Amino acid sequence: MYAEFENRLAQAVAGGKVAGAVALVADRDGVTYQTAAGRRSAGDGAAPMDASTVFWIASMTKAIVSVAALQLVERGKLSLDGDLSALLPDLKALEVLDGVDAGGAPKTRPAKGAVTLRQLLTHTSGFGYAWLSAELAAWVQSTGAAGPTGGTRAAHRQPLLFDPGQGWAYGIGIDWAGIAVEAASGLRLDAYLDENIVGPLAMTDTGFALPAEREARRAGMHARTPAGGLAAIPFGMPVDPEVLSGGGGLYGTAGDYARFLRMLLNGGELGGTRVLSAKTVAALGEIQTGELRAGAWKTAAANLSHDIDLFPGMLTGWGLTGMINPEPSPNGRGAGSLAWAGLGNCYYWADPAAGKAGLILSQVLPFGDPEVLDLFAALERGAYGRA
Repeated sequence: MYAEFENRLAQAVAGGKVAGAVALVADRDGVTYQTAAGRRSAGDGAAPMDASTVFWIASMTKAIVSVAALQLVERGKLSLDGDLSALLPDLKALEVLDGVDAGGAPKTRPAKGAVTLRQLLTHTSGFGYAWLSAELAAWVQSTGAAGPTGGTRAAHRQPLLFDPGQGWAYGIGIDWAGIAVEAASGLRLDAYLDENIVGPLAMTDTGFALPAEREARRAGMHARTPAGGLAAIPFGMPVDPEVLSGGGGLYGTAGDYARFLRMLLNGGELGGTRVLSAKTVAALGEIQTGELRAGAWKTAAANLSHDIDLFPGMLTGWGLTGMINPEPSPNGRGAGSLAWAGLGNCYYWADPAAGKAGLILSQVLPFGDPEVLDLFAALERGAYGRA
């Protein structure tokens, strides 16, 4: 069933295309397939990849923090469609990038309309990433602003790419959603997740911090070389930042993330612990972005991401936790499946109709690596018996 995937993974490791990877498939009842190959870092002497390997899961964090925000909506502490600026004054008087002045410096104008939680969760607020927007990158350079990955509150105060609700752009919206979770709950984001998602789901290796024991199991980050090989590169998220990155700050294991995906497959519950209502989980499969194309982009920083279009020719949309394919995938997952990824070439899907979920974790930049995407596709074919 998984012979094609395992052969491709073995060839990728042997050919130096990936240092190693961990892959997993699960259904509502548990893990049905798991494998690991290669080593945690390129080069001699690195420990083998195994189920205990810890990865920077990057934007796979977004689904977890989105669920946290939706919990607070269910509890009446947040509103999906209300003006968030009363709770978060930083979101008052937002500006929108509006061309350049006579000297070539970026101009801004006042935003029309207020930002809502729904917009933050669906990437329709106007907040972007400088590595995906040359216009925003120019503003950062012109103003000397620090990037949000530095972990400061000030670095998140950036202009919008368009008026709230008037477009789709992948960006720091869910970092702001994490800040809203803190403001509404009175807890720091790590503490909130520990009490309400990570702890109840027994995701024991998932967190923003890396204790020494977990650090010892962490996979190293790599960069793709011009010749197609790998070079180990230093990487680490800020230690104890002012703002924990709700959009990309978590580390974790494949097994931990499978527990989160299984909770979604089971309508918000796992092992007798309810995390979200069945009604809210059913709504996660509803596209929130209408006719806007979501989940595809042109990069502005080739060292971080390739141009991305995971489903060419399909009008992919965005829900309240991630990308939704409105048509069946050519590799097996059904229409209405939830999916997304992490910058270091980590990918997952969850297919509630079929009761299947899968993921592959690696650590290589730039995002959208063809080698890892081919492996992910082969894993999906195996999960649906199409290999």
